[in-house]
Parts: sequence; structure tokens; C-alpha cells
Amino acid sequence: MYSGLLIILVPLIIGYLIPLRQKSLIILINRLLSWMVYVILFFMGISLAFLDNLSANLWLIFQYASVCFVCIIGANLLALLLLERRRPWRSKHQQETLPSRLHMALESLKLCGVVVGGFLLGLTQWSWLRHASAGSEYALIFLLLLVGLQLRNGGMTLAQIALNRRGMIIAIVVCLSALAGGALAALLLGLPLRTGMAIASAYGWYSLSGIMMTDAFGPVIGSAAFFNDLARELFAIMMIPTLVRRSRSAALGLCGATSMDFTLPVLQRSGGLEVIPAAIVHGFVLSLIAPVLMAVFSS
Repeated sequence: MYSGLLIILVPLIIGYLIPLRQKSLIILINRLLSWMVYVILFFMGISLAFLDNLSANLWLIFQYASVCFVCIIGANLLALLLLERRRPWRSKHQQETLPSRLHMALESLKLCGVVVGGFLLGLTQWSWLRHASAGSEYALIFLLLLVGLQLRNGGMTLAQIALNRRGMIIAIVVCLSALAGGALAALLLGLPLRTGMAIASAYGWYSLSGIMMTDAFGPVIGSAAFFNDLARELFAIMMIPTLVRRSRSAALGLCGATSMDFTLPVLQRSGGLEVIPAAIVHGFVLSLIAPVLMAVFSS
């Protein structure tokens, strides 16, 4: 358990302790993060191709991902709607013209294409491709270092995080309700509770969940975790503009860890400028705790 936590925490902390002054370096880090996501997912696709009983395992991946998605999103939405009822978050903001949701959905689906590309290459069964799993571990460490750098140099201080109560409360509700949903999914699927809770701990961070769950539980669970989190992002993109009128808390919480980056434009145009600080704090908190919880539940 402790070795797994160290592998996750050490590069994350090292990156967080390094301040960057040059804006060009911050831009480079953001680009490297995007590239590393594709590299990691490509490795995951290769690992998937080396599975025994491939056709049966593909059906298992679909089954696991579907049940996890329904249980985790359902638990999140129920808890967030109850939160909105107890602590309403009202605004008179009128929705702006939204970015094309189809375009954003297609951008997300590109990630599936990368996994498929790695899978097709893996079907060649070339011997040197068996090193993909080791390569993915090194890629994960580098990714976490970059994430630490991004979080430190994203302009968000610990004081700002603590002071934005709405973002913090929603993050806590999402965290706990997702774990409950993951536990329910594990019971329905006949999996150990810690496996379901590990899958739930990614909060939409598909690149991290895919590789960490693959390392801990194998390619079937890793691929199910990836598709579960990717489905969360696609669902959020489609639902935010409609959901924000009834429950701003639910619209934000649905985004999970992506609320500070990919889904932020949709949140801002649907919910107004006032939603941005809460969205950044919410995404920041979930991005910090996701790798830790995944390491704890997968060890």
C-alpha cells in the first residue's frame, strides 16, 4: 500500500513544490499534459490487446463500465440535488451562446480512437509491445509530475480553496457519493468493494484511472474505468446547459475533476462568471484527492 502511495504522491508533491515564473513554461506543461494523456491511453490499448479470451473480456468491460457509470452518476446526482434543495445556489445569469457540444463530444471521442489505435497495434502481438505496461508506469509518473506543476502554477492558493465554500462542499459531496455509487456497483457486479471504490475515485480523470486501474487490477478493470470516466465527461457536456437551470450544484458536480479544464467553458457560458471560482476549486480538490484515493483502494 505504502509503495503505491509513494509512487503517486512523490511526483505529485515534487511538481507542486516547483514554482515557475515564465509563462512559456506553463504553456509547455499544459501541452505536455495533453500529449501524455494520448501516450498513456495508447499504451492502455496495447495492453488490452494482450488479454486472453479477448471477446469475452470486451463484453465484461462494457458490462463493468455501464453499471459503474449508472451507479456512480446516479449517486452523484441524487446527493447533489439534495444539496441544492438544502443549500440553493441561485443566479440571474442568462445563458450565453454555448460552444458546440457536438464538437466537444467529438474531441472526447478522439481519446477512444487512441485506445483503439493502440489495441489494433497490440493485435500484431509483436514481442516488444509487451513492454507497454512498463512504459505506461513511467508515463504515469511523468504525468503526475506535470499535474503537480500545473496545480502549483495555476494561480490557485490554499487560502482561495478554503474560502470558496461552495466549490469545497460540492467536491466533498461528489467525493463521498461517488464512493457510495462505486460500492453499490461492486456489489451488483460481484467485485470486491475496494475495486468499485477505486474506479469511483477518478471523478472523470480518465487518463489517470485507465492506467492506475490497469496496473492494479488488469486491463479489463482499467479499460472499464477509462470508459466509465469518459462517459462521465460526455454526459456532463450534454447535460450541463439543461441541468444548470434546475441545480447549479448538480451541473458543476457532474463534471468531476474536469471542471477546472475541459468542461469549464460550458459551465461558464451556462452558469455565468460566478461559477468559475467554485468550478476551479471543485476540480482542483478532486484532482488532488483522486490519485491518493485510487492508490489507497487499489493497494
